[in-house]
Amino acid sequence: MHRPPTAEAELAAELAGVRPALGAGFAAELPGARAAVLTRLWRALAYEPLPWIARREHDGEGLTLVLADGRRLHGPAADPYATSGYVSEVTLDGAAHDDAARLLTGLAVPHGGGFAGELDHSAASLALSRADQDPAAGHPVPSRPDWEWEQRVVDGHPYHPNCRSRPGFSVAEQLAYGPEHRPDHVRLGLLPVPADACLVSGGWPDELRDGERLLIPVHPWQAAHVLKRVCEDGLAAHPLMSLRTLAVAGGPHVKTALSTRLTSSVRDISIGSVAASAALSAFAEGLAGHTGGLVRMTRTLGAVTADSPDLAAVLRESPAAYADPGAGEYVVPVAALVTTGLPQSPVWLAEFARLALTGGLRLLELGVALEAHGQNLLVVLSASGRPLRLVYRDLADIRVSPARLARHGVALPPDLPERILTDDVTALRRKLFGSLVAGALAATAGNREALRAALAAAVPDLPETADLRALREEPLPVKALTLMRLSPGGSGDRWALLPNPLAGEEF
Repeated sequence: MHRPPTAEAELAAELAGVRPALGAGFAAELPGARAAVLTRLWRALAYEPLPWIARREHDGEGLTLVLADGRRLHGPAADPYATSGYVSEVTLDGAAHDDAARLLTGLAVPHGGGFAGELDHSAASLALSRADQDPAAGHPVPSRPDWEWEQRVVDGHPYHPNCRSRPGFSVAEQLAYGPEHRPDHVRLGLLPVPADACLVSGGWPDELRDGERLLIPVHPWQAAHVLKRVCEDGLAAHPLMSLRTLAVAGGPHVKTALSTRLTSSVRDISIGSVAASAALSAFAEGLAGHTGGLVRMTRTLGAVTADSPDLAAVLRESPAAYADPGAGEYVVPVAALVTTGLPQSPVWLAEFARLALTGGLRLLELGVALEAHGQNLLVVLSASGRPLRLVYRDLADIRVSPARLARHGVALPPDLPERILTDDVTALRRKLFGSLVAGALAATAGNREALRAALAAAVPDLPETADLRALREEPLPVKALTLMRLSPGGSGDRWALLPNPLAGEEF
């Protein structure tokens, strides 16, 4: 199939100059990467409330989408919980498409041009990520640093078509900073700023002070492309799966501003989130005590901003603090569980689902809905791999119900951000169910049937609540990620409803 110049061609040309040994592997990985991105897009087309899709027709040969203008788009039956690249081709009015970017261009929907460019870059970057893996490396062992588990997540977001889009990053920068490329370290710059020009929440360590100036850690990409500043050499750190958060050897995790769009959001750090970080951390730490040790919250050690979302940093304790290495325990991000092989066991998967749902629903009943996707949620495993307890990080997008807290006698701190407060039951359930069940658990299971079996085994052991009944009986909410990317004028989350495997809903 003839292809005009694309991100694939541009990336291949750059790769020839900076890492020519990866060229053959990159070319070999392109078909699978295209299928992975097309699979994610097809899921969105099959289930999201996109205004230009008039109806969906299921038949024995798959799924046909009838567009508002009468065109027909046909592909395989869509499992909204599958994570493998099972969609290698769809047809639009009989014309075959094996590439998500070219398909979206052919659909010619409003705001599709920019999104098509992102999909093009996503597939190319995903092929690069897959090409730079050592098939003989095996799995990291429990005694190795926790950041090695983070760097095992090669494909990025399991359901977002922009799973590996890295706009503004050259090939050399992807190889130097991308966690899946396992750089020896990334050297964070330190930018000195007068203390009286900064907003500080919590403490700021002495080692990041220089007299009357605070030393703010800056990602090297941010320094070069956004701040246009040369920073003093600072902290050697290992990039984690979010790219902008890095683990300092023997020290904290450092969340840096990275003002580019990764998947759906620009990854700067708002002034408001810095201001609220200490109060949120103290609140979450206290709330975790109500779970009997089932859920632990990583503490925010300090946050600073120089009155700009482009120049800010947050210091967090490592999730490894909540494992006992003497007992052989170790911490794995949920997104990396599939690399352990543990979820292949239905018994293990059910046990993990029981743990995750018990913790998530307990906090929801108390009044806090976690954004418990595979990046924010981690699990402490025993030496034998048994799931013991949960660790949660990054509190910026939780939702808090004042009414539920009051019902359980939990005091609401006066200085929590207004935007996270809501008593809307739908909003609270969407936050938890969309991230934990339709996100983290579904991606760990890998398909509808495995998810159904795990949920069916776990749910009968959970305390009966109205939230559990909703989880059992109602469609599962999930963020409509493609609709959000095609709605540049809107703000806030958009939602889709997925068939609930427990309710026996058809696909």
